[in-house]
Amino acid sequence: MALVRLEEEGFLEAIPSGGFAIKAFSERDIYDAIELRGTLEGFAARIAAERGVQGSVLAELKDNLQQFDALVARPTLSVDDFSEYVEINAHFHALLISAADSPVLLRQIERALNLPFASPSGFVMVQAMLPEARRILIIAQDHHHCVTRAIEAREGARAEALMREHARLAHRNLQLALRNQGTRDLVPGAVLIRRPVATGLY
Repeated sequence: MALVRLEEEGFLEAIPSGGFAIKAFSERDIYDAIELRGTLEGFAARIAAERGVQGSVLAELKDNLQQFDALVARPTLSVDDFSEYVEINAHFHALLISAADSPVLLRQIERALNLPFASPSGFVMVQAMLPEARRILIIAQDHHHCVTRAIEAREGARAEALMREHARLAHRNLQLALRNQGTRDLVPGAVLIRRPVATGLY
């Protein structure tokens, strides 16, 4: 039953002999998983904005943003700082989903998060080793601020679009990390990612 569950979640694939093999993933598979998660989180942001959220939830979101701001403002960022970012980021996404107040949507987002490489913080620790680390962090934090303001202003379409764009930062992080072997080896589960085979023209 455990193997069947892992197959349903995309980590294993059935083989003709009746057993299972660990599944390899293309970058396109990972992009689709991230895009699906972003679509669902975008919908969560939209209905949170359109239905309105409690003042206490907005207060929590803004308190979370202050923690982000304090971290991003540090003159240098260590691996420990990025570990802290992972915790704060996970809390932001949980608050966003909570703000939608939809058990149906929550269940679907939880399913999406079980897809390989779909987590909002899936590549953050790899990001810490990239030259572009601070720039990407600043962009992500600006997304957080903009989404929160859109929800507060009841701008559903804008909140949705921002959240979908925000999810794509994870794919950008992956692409940057896979550029060279040094950072590629830091990607969790990198051995499961199929790289395109370069072909020459003759």
